[in-house]
Amino acid sequence: MRLSTRIGAACVLWALAAPAFAQDYLDDVVEHARKEFNVPGIAVVVVKDGKVVSEKGYGVRRLGDAAPVTPHTLFGIASNTKIFTSAALAMLVDEGKLAWDDRVVDRLPSFQMSDAYVTREMRIRDLLCHRSGLPLGGGDLMFWPQTDLTSDQVNYRLRFVPLETSFRSAYAYDNILYNVAGSVIKEVSGQPWAAFIKARLFGPLNMRDSKTSIGDIDDSTDVVAPHAMVEGKLQPVAHSLLDNNAPAGAIVSSVDDMSRWVVALLNKGDLGNGKRLFSEAQARILWTPLTILPIGESPAETVESQAHFADYAMGEVLRDYRGHLLVFHTGGLQGMVSIVAMLPELHVGIVVLTNQESGAAFQSIAYTVLDHYLAAPPKDWVAAMAKVVKRHMEEAEKTVSAAASKRDASSKPSLPLDSYVGRYRDPWYGDVVVEKTADGLQIRFTHSPKLTGRMEHWQQDTFVARWNDRSLLADAYITFSLNPDGGIDSAKMKPVSPLTDFSFDFQHLALKPVAKDAPPY
Repeated sequence: MRLSTRIGAACVLWALAAPAFAQDYLDDVVEHARKEFNVPGIAVVVVKDGKVVSEKGYGVRRLGDAAPVTPHTLFGIASNTKIFTSAALAMLVDEGKLAWDDRVVDRLPSFQMSDAYVTREMRIRDLLCHRSGLPLGGGDLMFWPQTDLTSDQVNYRLRFVPLETSFRSAYAYDNILYNVAGSVIKEVSGQPWAAFIKARLFGPLNMRDSKTSIGDIDDSTDVVAPHAMVEGKLQPVAHSLLDNNAPAGAIVSSVDDMSRWVVALLNKGDLGNGKRLFSEAQARILWTPLTILPIGESPAETVESQAHFADYAMGEVLRDYRGHLLVFHTGGLQGMVSIVAMLPELHVGIVVLTNQESGAAFQSIAYTVLDHYLAAPPKDWVAAMAKVVKRHMEEAEKTVSAAASKRDASSKPSLPLDSYVGRYRDPWYGDVVVEKTADGLQIRFTHSPKLTGRMEHWQQDTFVARWNDRSLLADAYITFSLNPDGGIDSAKMKPVSPLTDFSFDFQHLALKPVAKDAPPY
């Protein structure tokens, strides 16, 4: 019997039996998702009324190895780190050391955006809710993929990242301002972000597995390997440090540890032992909507998930789901994606951690658990998500194919290849070098070891950067503009595929040639 058929039958029993928990059914759903979306390992925890009702690992930590995923296996939780950073600030507000409406520049005199008004008016809460005017993922190339820039250098170079909209007028997800938030924590508390998180959050919550950096693990650590598709084949890839923007996404944790964190959030900071992480007043503020999110129409296959409202608070998304408040966030690193979702009215939470880049896997598992507690009609979310993923892939392939069909393959570059060689500089990223090799032109991002690849001529003065690391899935066009005298004036880039992660924000670069003997930047 096909697994999807078994799931359909079991779903009726589970919905009728709610709220009693059916572990066998959850096991079926997770294994179905794991196989359908080619995920080597998944860990899941479900909490209800302050207690763990299910906590289990599935599959393996690394493809080809037998070591299993357990409830204590570590995964990068990526942007699910953000609510930890927001909670740390809430604790400082409770202590009277900070106010949400303090101007950032009064706490960090060196803070500067590209617009003087925004610099002057940016408040602490503005750092956390994606309404600064920065473009989607603006500045992410300073730390993604892994770079050699320091956290302080990232903060300094923020002033050169151009704004796309006016201040507080629109939602655009960013990571870089959480780095600023981490600097505020250090300035106000006297502790670096990592030390504060360990002492003030991990310690009281008894999160003994958790780390503030993937750099804190060693060969004996129970940790997954990230996995990504490489030329159509799933392969393990290396962990990437995010220490230069740790407050946005560097925490490494297990579902066992995350269960205690979710319970604390659902209990509004109350640890249940006469102690609190933060006050109930701050808990309400952390979940107060600040930025309205655009709402698209859900695909027909997942119409049940259609939202009627959605907002970003401070490290969490708030929206409706089947008539109930849903508080959640997702996280994505190369080779690892996750979700933490909560139904506060029902005191339910779920955490799904995976070691592959399939959002559909964690979404189908999370929706299944939420539906159980809402006694919703049965639905095979795995099958539904699989159809959506297939269509998105097909649409992306059509976009890439359409661009290729319009290409003038017979065209030639305006200049000899040697004329494109040189050092190009963007005000916020720094230097990108074009070099001549035996095989043609090569492009190299000087701060990003993974961003090195060959430049394949596309048409006219446009090339395609084909990265040597094929796990990145981020090939990009690079187009050169010429001066009237025939020299190169500038270069612009943008991703080739619409499926490229937004943190590869090539399109925000404004590259200009600099002298060969110019000091590196």
